[in-house]
Amino acid sequence: MTDAPDIATRRDMLLTDIGKLAAEAGRPSDSIKLVAVSKRQSEERLDSALAAGQRVFGENRVQEAMAHWGERRKVWSDLELRLIGPLQSNKAADAVALFDVIETLDRPKLADALRREMDRQGRRPHLYVQVNTGAETQKAGVLVSELPAFLTRMRDEFSFEISGLMCIPPVEQPPGLHFALLARLAAENGIGHLSMGMSADYPVAVALGATSVRIGTGLFGAREV
Repeated sequence: MTDAPDIATRRDMLLTDIGKLAAEAGRPSDSIKLVAVSKRQSEERLDSALAAGQRVFGENRVQEAMAHWGERRKVWSDLELRLIGPLQSNKAADAVALFDVIETLDRPKLADALRREMDRQGRRPHLYVQVNTGAETQKAGVLVSELPAFLTRMRDEFSFEISGLMCIPPVEQPPGLHFALLARLAAENGIGHLSMGMSADYPVAVALGATSVRIGTGLFGAREV
């Protein structure tokens, strides 16, 4: 079982490494957020991460996130919660209520549900568009060729300010190709934030412009069975 010192030590090492990588890329050392991927993590590990100073967490499922953070949010007012997994339209109300950033906007039906809930709740989470950079049929996300039109529709029809882009590269391909593509797409479309890079490839992502990296195993260790 991973104890608190292990998580605190890993976090310190990750932050130091990310800072060095950012400096090497000519960027401020604090310009990249470490997003702790907390799906399927134990209550003990979440509390250990919080005690170590971690405040930004990414979750894949709305209901698990509610179980993890519903009560903790009352205690830790400075939490930043990010949805990094696919979102079903019928979960839009819960997602808008809980998350500060939703990184997986990828279709008009979901946009419509989010718009209605944002208006109803008076809450405005930041929105990222997930891009399917590898055109994988089994993976969510907007295709590269369809992104400009999708962004225009999000801005014009739904009045969304799109804060960032997110991608998950195909496992069998060099991730740098996809990170570089996502960075180019962001630059071409006036978008400032890039969610890309995980435990195995975050150094490449930082070098290519990531503003947040999603780290699970690298912070928490292997998941408990």
